[in-house]
Amino acid sequence: MNKIKKNDIVYVLSGRDRGKTGKVFRIFSRDNRALVEGVNYVKKHSRKTKSDQQGGIVQKESPIHISNLALFCKQCKKHTRVGINVLADATRSRYCKRCKEVI
Repeated sequence: MNKIKKNDIVYVLSGRDRGKTGKVFRIFSRDNRALVEGVNYVKKHSRKTKSDQQGGIVQKESPIHISNLALFCKQCKKHTRVGINVLADATRSRYCKRCKEVI
């Protein structure tokens, strides 16, 4: 079970965007990477391919490794590690290791 999932609010631990928070909108589980809104922007040069399409420099998000992300707890208002509980009916739930609140 991945500790970070789609629509989670995460905190960036390292890199040039360290300290920023954003929402995960896509997970690449094979590569252990995630796309986060507003984090890890890169500039991509695009060529004009059609007569109506405009060429130029486009700024877009690039995937960031999951090890550089930590879940942001809404109750603690801080970044935290994630624990996993296995309940009696064999379902799993994630919780904040700081405040023990279920995410």
